[in-house]
Amino acid sequence: MVFHDRRHAGQALAHALTAFGNQPDVLVLALPRGGVPVGLEVARALNAPLDVFVVRKLGVPGHPEYAMGALASGGIQVLNENLVRQLHIPDREIESVVRSEQQELERRERLYRGQLPPLDVRGGTVIVVDDGMATGSTMLAAVRALRARKAGRIVAAVPVAAPATCKALRADADTVICAHTPEPFRAVSLWYRHFDQTTDEEVRQCLAEAQPTAPRTGGGHIQ
Repeated sequence: MVFHDRRHAGQALAHALTAFGNQPDVLVLALPRGGVPVGLEVARALNAPLDVFVVRKLGVPGHPEYAMGALASGGIQVLNENLVRQLHIPDREIESVVRSEQQELERRERLYRGQLPPLDVRGGTVIVVDDGMATGSTMLAAVRALRARKAGRIVAAVPVAAPATCKALRADADTVICAHTPEPFRAVSLWYRHFDQTTDEEVRQCLAEAQPTAPRTGGGHIQ
């Protein structure tokens, strides 16, 4: 399967999540930026509220496209310790990358949500959506952060992913839904006809479109 674009991928993913439709304790958290158009279609299909959950990749110094880990809201940090040792990355360089990405994470949270409080995840079923998984480091950081925030059940859901990544993630998430697991996988972008970078404005627009679909639940604030 090759998806036309992220919204098409979200519609396809929603078919694999129909068991979660019209349930009052379900909410969809999308990983910006590319996961948000996917998450919008999932939230619409399930009649569930949508919010963002900001996770930032921690790129290898000098090679930022290569992930050595990820950072999630609430100070949750996931590092690939084997890679860090293999590349002999000094602690000071890791700390520099973390500081930079933490600033960007906080900027995006303010930009995307504005004055709206985050959805309350405590005790609920949280479906975490992205546009795909290669190494899975950003999804893993999100899952661990939500676990720390007392989410009741965590479902990691993507339209396409590397088979080994889906299998490994089951050690942390309660449920892993990978609609398409091609082998060989190579890269997320290969499974989309249109994979342009999602902009901040598109993220804001998707969140605005999602507002009428369902009321914000719980106490409103993520604790």
